[in-house]
Amino acid sequence: MPGYATNMRLRATVRNGRLTVDQPVDLPEGTVFDLVIDDEGDQLEGRERDALNAAISRSLREDAEGRTATADEIIEKLRARRSG
Repeated sequence: MPGYATNMRLRATVRNGRLTVDQPVDLPEGTVFDLVIDDEGDQLEGRERDALNAAISRSLREDAEGRTATADEIIEKLRARRSG
């Protein structure tokens, strides 16, 4: 969309089975956009969030170092671990 921010956030509410945008918008008629349901965050506590962030950081480092595996490889390792 030329001239429009692609990271624009719109908040909408479902009323009578229709989405109603909660604020005025200045978009051209016929503009199409994808909607994502906001889950209002998660229920992680401090230690859980720290563990999640540490795991994400490790994963990003491993990816940057080229230490990755395909989904098929990971699934095969999990199956082998399960069957002992």
